[in-house]
Amino acid sequence: MIRFDYEEPRTLAEASAVLKAHAGRASVLAGGTDLLVEIKEHLRRVHCVVNIKRIPGLDAVTFDAATGLRFGALTTARRIELDADVARHHPGLRQATRELGSIQVRHRATVVGNVCRASPSADTLPPLIADGAVIEIGNGTSTREMLLEDFFTGPGKTALQPGELVLAIRLPPAPARTGRIYIKHGRRRAMELATVGVAVSITLDEARICTKARIALGAVAATPIRARDSEAALEGRVVDATIIAHAADLAMAASRPISNVRASAAYRREMVSVLTRRALEQALATIP
Repeated sequence: MIRFDYEEPRTLAEASAVLKAHAGRASVLAGGTDLLVEIKEHLRRVHCVVNIKRIPGLDAVTFDAATGLRFGALTTARRIELDADVARHHPGLRQATRELGSIQVRHRATVVGNVCRASPSADTLPPLIADGAVIEIGNGTSTREMLLEDFFTGPGKTALQPGELVLAIRLPPAPARTGRIYIKHGRRRAMELATVGVAVSITLDEARICTKARIALGAVAATPIRARDSEAALEGRVVDATIIAHAADLAMAASRPISNVRASAAYRREMVSVLTRRALEQALATIP
């Protein structure tokens, strides 16, 4: 084990000061399911570990019909997985947390930690983006917000500035007659990184015309991406098999995958089309 400094700040201001003092060489500890393994296996060289578990209020989960869902930086994946409001209003996010590691991991891993890891294949990112998530960022003296889809700047890279922490994630309430789904494809049934992940949020009016669509893709670009051309192809139309197939092809065209040990780029592109079609069909089937 490599020696490193260890800090346990009791306030956001203290945490921010420590992060600034170490000038980008500090690592934040929340769940620790990635960080501690990487330290032990010498995959990450750390100069300072900042444990934020003693900062009050970061584990809160609230839901309001008017403002939506909000959960703090210390909220575990397991808590989101079991939350009744999440299951009712954000089933794609619930499914994504169920796909995250093992049940032991989910009892410790935080959703915000999964987000800040900024892995293109992270399970929670597509459904959060599809559901319009907003991320709250603070440094102890000021706060700012941004759409989660704008938070990622590259693999493992985010828009966090020196001294900043992610405080919480907010999800707006779902409109009536909205179907949401997340589908992950991998080589194994469990404990697997996504080869491709597709999340869909689609809203229909009483005439079954699509009034709003959001499609988010994971593991097929340097960051999670929106399939905006697919969304535009759906909105304003009665969604039938032909429109779904066209939207799936547009999603495939939007993907920019690489080849690696889990799959070739060509296979990933094809699976984007297949999973987008399936996700749309399954989301639509949930709308009465």
